[in-house]
Amino acid sequence: IDRLIEWCEGTDNKPFEGVLVFDECHKAKNLLPRNSSKPSKTGQCVLEIQKRLPKARVVYCSATGASEPRHMAYMTRLGIWGKGTQFSTFNDFLSAVEKRGVGGMEVVAMDMKLRGMYLARQLSFQGSTFQVMEVPLSEDFKQMYNDSVRLWVKARNNFQVASQLSPLTNHQVKTMWAQFWSSHQRFFKYLCIAAKVGRVVDIAREALANNKCVVIGLQSTGEARTSEQLEGKNSSDLVDFISTAKGVLQSLVEKHFPGCDGGGGADDSIFSKLKGQKRKHNGDVTPTDDTPVSSQAEESADSSEDEHDVSDSDEWNASSSSYRSGSNSSKSKRKKGNMQQQLLEKDLTNSAALAALGGASTAKYQVSSLLQDYEKRKTNSRPPSAPSTPCGKPGASDSNGKSHQIRILELKEELECQLEELSPRLPVNTLDKLIQELGGTEIVAEMTGRRARVVGMKDGRISYEPRSEEGASLDHINIKEKDRFMHGEKLIAIISEAASSGISMQADRRVANQRRRVHITLELPWSADRAIQQFGRTHRSNQTSAPEYLFLISELSGEQRFASVVAKRLESLGALTHGDRRATESRDLSRYNLDTKYGRTALEHVIRSVMTRTKQLIPIPNSTFFDDVGIALVGVGLLHESRTQLADNKDMFNLSRFLNRILGVPVDLQNALFSYFAEMLAAVVAAAKRNGRYDEGILDVDYKEAEVKLVESETFEGSTSVGTVFTELHTVKVERGMTWDKACELLEGCKHESEGFYLSKKTQRGKQRAILVLYRDLGKSDKCNVYQPNLGLMPRQERLSSLQDKYFQAGDLQVVQRCWSDHYAQSAEGCAHAFLSGRCRRKLIGEECEVGRRQRTYHILSGSVLSVWNEMERILQRYGPSSQQKIQIMRVRTGDGRVIIGNYIPSNCVVHLRQTLRRISDDQKGKETLP
Repeated sequence: IDRLIEWCEGTDNKPFEGVLVFDECHKAKNLLPRNSSKPSKTGQCVLEIQKRLPKARVVYCSATGASEPRHMAYMTRLGIWGKGTQFSTFNDFLSAVEKRGVGGMEVVAMDMKLRGMYLARQLSFQGSTFQVMEVPLSEDFKQMYNDSVRLWVKARNNFQVASQLSPLTNHQVKTMWAQFWSSHQRFFKYLCIAAKVGRVVDIAREALANNKCVVIGLQSTGEARTSEQLEGKNSSDLVDFISTAKGVLQSLVEKHFPGCDGGGGADDSIFSKLKGQKRKHNGDVTPTDDTPVSSQAEESADSSEDEHDVSDSDEWNASSSSYRSGSNSSKSKRKKGNMQQQLLEKDLTNSAALAALGGASTAKYQVSSLLQDYEKRKTNSRPPSAPSTPCGKPGASDSNGKSHQIRILELKEELECQLEELSPRLPVNTLDKLIQELGGTEIVAEMTGRRARVVGMKDGRISYEPRSEEGASLDHINIKEKDRFMHGEKLIAIISEAASSGISMQADRRVANQRRRVHITLELPWSADRAIQQFGRTHRSNQTSAPEYLFLISELSGEQRFASVVAKRLESLGALTHGDRRATESRDLSRYNLDTKYGRTALEHVIRSVMTRTKQLIPIPNSTFFDDVGIALVGVGLLHESRTQLADNKDMFNLSRFLNRILGVPVDLQNALFSYFAEMLAAVVAAAKRNGRYDEGILDVDYKEAEVKLVESETFEGSTSVGTVFTELHTVKVERGMTWDKACELLEGCKHESEGFYLSKKTQRGKQRAILVLYRDLGKSDKCNVYQPNLGLMPRQERLSSLQDKYFQAGDLQVVQRCWSDHYAQSAEGCAHAFLSGRCRRKLIGEECEVGRRQRTYHILSGSVLSVWNEMERILQRYGPSSQQKIQIMRVRTGDGRVIIGNYIPSNCVVHLRQTLRRISDDQKGKETLP
């Protein structure tokens, strides 16, 4: 940095007033990371440069600027926070925006564009296609998956028992379970990816046959697991490809299985290694939900293993308080002993590992004998002042007289034996398998961060070899592989995080390979900006054809957890970069965004239904559903053994955790559980829409049959750090009903006998609801357009069969006319609740209700909303309805074609807000008139 500053200032030491362009500035987004992590070095450097060059003109340039408001922390030159603004610090700005949800992010983007400090452009997706394809699972795969589930349930039980037999502190237990659940998710993630390899190969071959080329995107290379399993072996020892899934569980058992202090052998010192020691592989670090392992790891484009893994750091065992006793004494015992003791421990470890090779029964006998001999030697060498042997301490035993240390090693041995039995059926490394199936390294261009790989030779042998070639360093091998792909020497490319930024792979007019790209996303990254960066490799300017995007998702419902993370980030990324959360929906992932307030409510209903075994909102698939799900949720650590309470009440209904853990549920039950959750979510959303509390993003008030009028507009003047800005308060009235005469006109000329007026089967207070049903496209679709007297044409088409469940076709037009006209007249000023039940709960508590009203009035605050944010917040909190917790952005198109975009202001807040804005405007004008 010093050399850069010195170069900018030159020899005359004058303040630098030139332009600083921070290209790919999203690399600095972790200046303010979550979960008390350290700020990234890149973010600190960017901040330092701006501080030391205060007069420089700064440009922040990125294709994915920010997917969360906290990612803007390094953008100090925006003038949104600091002296002279509504927010004195960035933390004030962050808390204000996050409190108001995605709507708050949309306000930030629109305000920045209004001030002229922000420009966002998006390359047209014209010609490109995006398809989400579900891959079915074979019966053999399902059986292997279910066997893996049983193994992990057994592993959880063994870890729990061993931890109770070990004198571990609360911190150690928490760390152990964090590692366990992180490995749990990583294991099943590898299975999800492996389930799609065969389909990817078929799609790639079909694309090549159609004169196209293929780009396959993934994130995990499995290099860390491969290296661990090959450690101490020769390349010639390989007889098959390495299973990364096996490596995950094997590494967990070897490194993190709890052991007894002073006698746990190889397990004895694992927790001392966890403290303050840097991990050899990224995969060994425990990340938190939806966040990278560390800010440094997130920035590293050369990361090759599991950066986007997420895990639950919850503490499973409810009786962890029992570990506190004796923790102080265990610290001193955990120190290394004399040389003789260390040699004995080493001898024991090696002997136990050798014994494991001889089969389960032989291994148990040999291990038990070794441990008993070792216990005798340690007991004889113990100082006279050594304490007695209560439960959990060296020398302790159970009711059968068996040493706890022997029991712990037997539990570990049992897991290792069962893993060896299952391992022949576990899938091998996905990346190695793909390259082999697609023709080998001579056909496939690999652009990843791994240094070596397992390859299949022409003579059938398996070899582990470095990726570097003669005359090319490892740093340049990805560039050479990219050139081979662009020149047409290789028509299949596999890219990971290392090649997801800065490499152009589109059908460029300047290169030989101008075939259309088929971009297959085999594994989504954990964040939206990384997903878009990877999508952007094949869709760039100067291309002859737009790519075909294909996102593969397996039949496993649990895999939708990964899509949920990306969909959520895509939504907020669109809000911050385009002022509209739907701006990134061209990727067609929005329907996978489950982590919303509605998703969390649905999860609460599901869990409570399972715990109480009672139906809520929707029916259950079968009579044993609750019992089966309850047992499965106990197995993945979400429910207590009793199945009547949660395992952890600290974060009761954590949707990310739920989606993580259901990966460890058998396939058919997993899909049934997720379907039940999805139906519950649909019911929750439907209820929110009926109550008028559903957050739909930017609400478009542009009814086809409605009349929209701008009644009033008032402009207010304000000031910011960049000068004078203006805010406007608009009042818009919408007439959206349909008269009886208009409805009769629409009915004229209808040809189908099912078209016509319908009356509701249910009568409330002697009133029936009348609707008009017309086929949308007669002969081609069974969906109908529905018209109501108070709302006109409904935005959603309905199937006639579903309408006939609630309505019947009316024959007496006089009765229909009376019902229609009555509803039309009362909906002018009254809401739907008052019409049907005679009263409205919102009205009773003094809130405005416009649900189902024919005439609606909207008050919209547009312009520089950030300049009056604090005043608006204060008024909304004091006078706004209790349901108005998030900002609602509205887009209104009036009858004369004018478009107004801004914040929806509840009617009972308008008078107070107008008075406040007038006062601010008068003060600003008074300052301008001063000499």
